[in-house]
Amino acid sequence: MKIKSTHLIKPNAHVRLAKKSTSDTGNYKSEEAAAAALVKHRTQLAALQDVFYASQTKALLIVLQGMDTAGKDGTISHIFSGINPQGCDVAAFKVPTPLEARHDFLWRAHAQVPPRGMINIFNRSHYEDVLSPRVHKLITDKVMRRRLDDINQFESMLFDNDVLILKFYLHISRDEQTRRLQSRIDDKQKHWKLSEADLHERKFWPQYIDAYDRILSTTSPKLAPWFVIPADHKWYRNIAISTILVDALQSLKLKFPDPTLDASTIKL
Repeated sequence: MKIKSTHLIKPNAHVRLAKKSTSDTGNYKSEEAAAAALVKHRTQLAALQDVFYASQTKALLIVLQGMDTAGKDGTISHIFSGINPQGCDVAAFKVPTPLEARHDFLWRAHAQVPPRGMINIFNRSHYEDVLSPRVHKLITDKVMRRRLDDINQFESMLFDNDVLILKFYLHISRDEQTRRLQSRIDDKQKHWKLSEADLHERKFWPQYIDAYDRILSTTSPKLAPWFVIPADHKWYRNIAISTILVDALQSLKLKFPDPTLDASTIKL
């Protein structure tokens, strides 16, 4: 099974998340096998990042979206633990600040777009400014369509300026979310993760799924594709995303820049 093609959302596809598995593990039949492969991927990503940073010809923007407890934080910590932090930034998008709210909805996202040579990870993203407002009917359907069009144009502009964009929707079931929330309730060490907002938003699960169906169906062009990653099994989530990232970076065929000095002539 080709992980990339299996989870890729093709342009203008009619996405129904309700029909997509949250527990598929592809060709990986055990957590142990996936863990061994992930160790290899971390090593590959570290080496690929060295060339990526040195060449400064491309930037990489990784977008992580999903329901509460889907594993956005865990994805970052497990996959990118071997990455040089000097070449990688993480931006978390929460409720807009008063200043952000006074700007257009893409302003705060554009400010976090990586320069060439850098990898930036969006933990939630500009899609939040379409998703939650529509679920809670703070914007009309017409405004939602316009914002999705704006996002497509925004991401197209980034692509034209050498930003590689990979977007991942971490797909968990409602039952799995229940288990993860209960785990936070039962474990005092996890109480800090509990949020009244998360518990409140859980009531709107069907509306969020409907909104995500529209987002995924209309904003997955070839230049900025979405991947729907089965995420009930955290270990498969990690290996699936790391596989796609390694493949994407290898496909760039980047090389270290030519040296500015002839090392053979240097005497210390």
